[in-house]
Amino acid sequence: MNLSPEPGMGRFGTAYLRALQAVGRRLDYGTNVLDREWDTLVVLDACRADALRGVADATDRFVRADVESLRSVGSCSSEWLENTFEGRPETAATAMVTGNTWTDRYLDPDDFAVLDEVWKYAWDDDLGTVPADAVTDRAIATARTGDHDRLVVHYMQPHHPFVADPIAGDEGMARVGSHSNAANPWVMLRRGELSTERVWDAYEATLRDVLAAVETLVADIAGTVAITADHGNLFGEWGLYGHPMHTPVPAVLTVPWVETTGDARQAYEPTIDPPEPLPVSSVYGTETDTERLSALGYR
Repeated sequence: MNLSPEPGMGRFGTAYLRALQAVGRRLDYGTNVLDREWDTLVVLDACRADALRGVADATDRFVRADVESLRSVGSCSSEWLENTFEGRPETAATAMVTGNTWTDRYLDPDDFAVLDEVWKYAWDDDLGTVPADAVTDRAIATARTGDHDRLVVHYMQPHHPFVADPIAGDEGMARVGSHSNAANPWVMLRRGELSTERVWDAYEATLRDVLAAVETLVADIAGTVAITADHGNLFGEWGLYGHPMHTPVPAVLTVPWVETTGDARQAYEPTIDPPEPLPVSSVYGTETDTERLSALGYR
């Protein structure tokens, strides 16, 4: 992988990004994953296809040749959620277990057989995110209920904070306001405060780490398991970093697609009991596009 950081975007950066987004809003994006065949869909947040190929030795579930790619329907989580699930009647028979906080704004629990928003009760303040093991725990518990036809499991990793190799100064994700705190690796990378190699190594280490949690999940459940991502991450391609919304750049829209089969061992014992009733909140109800751009360093 040969990626080099671009110099600072300066005052023209926001105008440049908005121009790209104006184009992106008018383009039809790629494949809706609901149109593919699977029993369980594992979504790795912000996972590039080339990154997954690069760590294919981290699990015996697949090898490099098995990691295909497809074009996502969004360049950020909120856009992916909206374009994937809105107006799809099959969600009534779909269970979703998620660590992604955008579900609070973009998904209606009444549209799903189960919507388990793990981030509402298993958030780790020290990590600044939802641990992958918590998502695995709840996914396995949900899979055993049988009250659904399909299961979606959305992990927050390898999205920053890079829990397996933390970057100094990264304040992690925010539970309120912007999805990312203003102090994050993409801002530091764009400003030249970090090298691409440093961020890539941390990103890759976190991807390897979440794959261990995915391995636990796949070993326990049955059926066809597909592994993909909601979107990728930009490491300077087209002068951009992170994953701004409505951005029609191949590096952020190209996501992995891998299929494997669960072992159905049912040996894992879930330990997390969500509170009853589940917390109700409206975390992102007032967030603006400007706030999202600020979090990614484009304001």
